[in-house]
Amino acid sequence: QVQLVESGGGLVQPGDSLRLACAASGFTLDYYAIGWFRQAPGKEREGVSWIRGSDGSTYYADPVKGRFTISRDNAKDTVYLQMNSLKPEDSAVYYCATGPSPLAGWDILVRPHEYDYWGQGTQVTVSS
Repeated sequence: QVQLVESGGGLVQPGDSLRLACAASGFTLDYYAIGWFRQAPGKEREGVSWIRGSDGSTYYADPVKGRFTISRDNAKDTVYLQMNSLKPEDSAVYYCATGPSPLAGWDILVRPHEYDYWGQGTQVTVSS
C-alpha cells in the first residue's frame, strides 16, 4: 500500500527557511519519481520540484529555482524539500506525490494529474 506523509510546515517570516519531509512507504524511491506540489487558496495546484527515481535527477519550477532544493534519503525512504529565502507568495499547502511511469519525461512529471498517490499536505505560511 503506497503511503506518503508530509511534515515540516509552519509559520515563518519572509527570508526564513523550512525543510519539508515526505516519508514514503509501499514503493521504492529509487524507481518512482516524487513531485512536490503546492496549492494556495483559490488557486490551482502547481508543481514546485521533482526528483526522478532512476537517477536522482531534479527539476524545479521557475518561481523556486535557486531557492528550493529537493533531495532524498533512500535509507530513510524520505524525500526532502529545503526551502530558503521564503516569500509570502510561497504560502500554500504543500503536497508530495508519486505515480507516473519511471520512464516518464519531465513534460509528464510536472503535470499534477499524472500522479496517483498524494500525501495529506503540510501548511506553509510566510508572513511578517
